Amino acid sequence: MKKRLLSVLLAATMAASLMAGCGSQTTTTTDTSAAGVAETESTKESGDKVKLSIYAQYADDDTRIPYDYAVEQLAKEYPNVELELIVQSQDDGMTLSTLAASNNLPDIFQAGTEIINSLRETNQVMILNDVAKETGFEDKVYDSCKELLYADDGNIYAFPYAGQEYVLWYYNKAIFKACGLEVPKTYEELLKCIEVFNSSGITPMSMFGQEGWVTTAMYDAIATRYTAGGIKDLDEGKAQITDQAYVDAANTMSQLVNAGMFSADVSNTNYDQASALFLERGAAMFLNGQWYIEDATKALGEDVGWMYYPAPDEASYEAGKTVFAGGGSTSGYAVNPDSENAELAAEVAAFISEKYCEAKVLYRSNPLVAVDTGVTAETELTPMMQELSDVIPTITSTTKFTWGLTNSIFNTGIMDQTKFLLSTQYTADEFVEEMDSVIKRMND
Repeated sequence: MKKRLLSVLLAATMAASLMAGCGSQTTTTTDTSAAGVAETESTKESGDKVKLSIYAQYADDDTRIPYDYAVEQLAKEYPNVELELIVQSQDDGMTLSTLAASNNLPDIFQAGTEIINSLRETNQVMILNDVAKETGFEDKVYDSCKELLYADDGNIYAFPYAGQEYVLWYYNKAIFKACGLEVPKTYEELLKCIEVFNSSGITPMSMFGQEGWVTTAMYDAIATRYTAGGIKDLDEGKAQITDQAYVDAANTMSQLVNAGMFSADVSNTNYDQASALFLERGAAMFLNGQWYIEDATKALGEDVGWMYYPAPDEASYEAGKTVFAGGGSTSGYAVNPDSENAELAAEVAAFISEKYCEAKVLYRSNPLVAVDTGVTAETELTPMMQELSDVIPTITSTTKFTWGLTNSIFNTGIMDQTKFLLSTQYTADEFVEEMDSVIKRMND
């Protein structure tokens, strides 16, 4: 009991510190009516300001530009709402979990499937079914993304802005050409590339190893070359980590690490550092989602492209072209049901999500959004996005990002263990053994 009390007190203290120190930005926006919501009408008539806190990504152009656009549009529709932005920490959801543990959740917050499922159990996330209908949001979601709107119990807990998303293996064409190398199809060819890059003073692949979602994406991309289900099948209990495909994936990742694919300090490298290294031409490859296309193109122009994931042999490489790591999830802007202005916060969350999608299409050349906004991009798709758009109809299966995983035990375990796998001191056998224990706990 004492330990539980202490942990709660620590969580509350940490949450207070996080709310004060995460980095906040206040923006004045507005409140236009929501059909049938008495609180909103009352606020509108009185002219009283309503302050809503929002916990959201605001780290690079792909997150800042859509958010700023959404806030600008909100100001025209909801004049009496003041948004206080709390910048989302790059910590794999730890901050949000801490805020939830101490009952300090913001009014609106970005959340993935795993955290939403956790908050459902404690009644800390609002059911948004009625608001989705009243605002028309539900009708605007693409048919292909309807599965991203509803949780497994049929309810809506977040307004999604992202459609189906994909893990892309980016590469610098100019660096490959200067080193006399072709895009690797097999791991044998990739190992040769790693050797040449290292001997030339170039980091083979830049990786922000501080974040478990991307280290998991790395393992997942490798695993899909052995079994299409990747981490999705592990999460859903359809496969075991001791299955040969997953053992082979662990051995391959360990082999690449030991060959020097990543920098020695990869585990301490954050996103900003890793991205800068790639964009400043200090690394030949980089792993991220398709949302990185615009930033990569802006910095590297025609010198950047994305490749299909390498495979054990050319036959599996060709077969694997229709299988991608990543995928969609029931995630997006969620609402704290204990907010003093919960109904208004829910309307604002729906509005922000829709306008976020609008900005993605207009200014980020990214058509992979969840909502049909009725707008078209101001410019043509970048070559990489066009290539991906052409490939999407041929994709036969996807896996999951960590924020789409449904089991919290597995989610935490796979992120931790793939981080460890970046170390030359950690073996593939240790990874498999630890993950086997994780999955057994998950199934207990």
